[in-house]
Amino acid sequence: MLIAGFPAGAWGTNCYLVAPAAGEECVIIDPGHQAAAGVEEALAKHRLKPVAVVLTHGHIDHVASVVPVCGAHDVPAWIHPADRYMMSDPEKALGRSIGMPLMGELTVGEPDDVKELADGAELKLAGLDFTVSHAPGHTKGSVTFRLPEQSDIPSVFFSGDLLFAGSVGRTDLPGGDHAEMLESLARVCLPLDDSTVVLAGHGSQTTIGRERATNPYLNGLAAAPRRGM
Repeated sequence: MLIAGFPAGAWGTNCYLVAPAAGEECVIIDPGHQAAAGVEEALAKHRLKPVAVVLTHGHIDHVASVVPVCGAHDVPAWIHPADRYMMSDPEKALGRSIGMPLMGELTVGEPDDVKELADGAELKLAGLDFTVSHAPGHTKGSVTFRLPEQSDIPSVFFSGDLLFAGSVGRTDLPGGDHAEMLESLARVCLPLDDSTVVLAGHGSQTTIGRERATNPYLNGLAAAPRRGM
């Protein structure tokens, strides 16, 4: 499996291109602020053909390049319905103080083809099988994507802004909720194997085992009684 990732834009948001191997079809995850050029460079370098864009949530730092990327390659974008409005109205999603400084340089709106994600959906794209989990807390429509273990390759978990190395996503933006974040961490992250590789929306790669041991949020949940979650 090939995963090409790079940080882009003012927020350093990670964009990922995922394919079975070089020279094959791929899925693009979270082409955000100023990511379009990096996407084209990675496509050319690895000789990849995109078939879809999939989005962990609707904040502008994760979706700002969706329209140009989807338009250039005539592919659909997948997003949870609760976050779909954010593509056309990023200021409402981020709040005026965060959204306004960049609004003049952004092309907002939906691509021509938008498909909606559902909790538990199995997306079969580019020869890959992604499991979708609805994980609200950072936004109402936040989702994660998981690829299953393959022979000697561990499972890969695209956590968006739910789980980072040593931290979790902020919950002070519109649609954020700390209690929902903790519930999503317990329901979506804790059951994963320790070997699962975590590729987050920002920052460095980690594993579920490392986060279970050291991340204060996940560590606390792992140590606490489950109480029916």
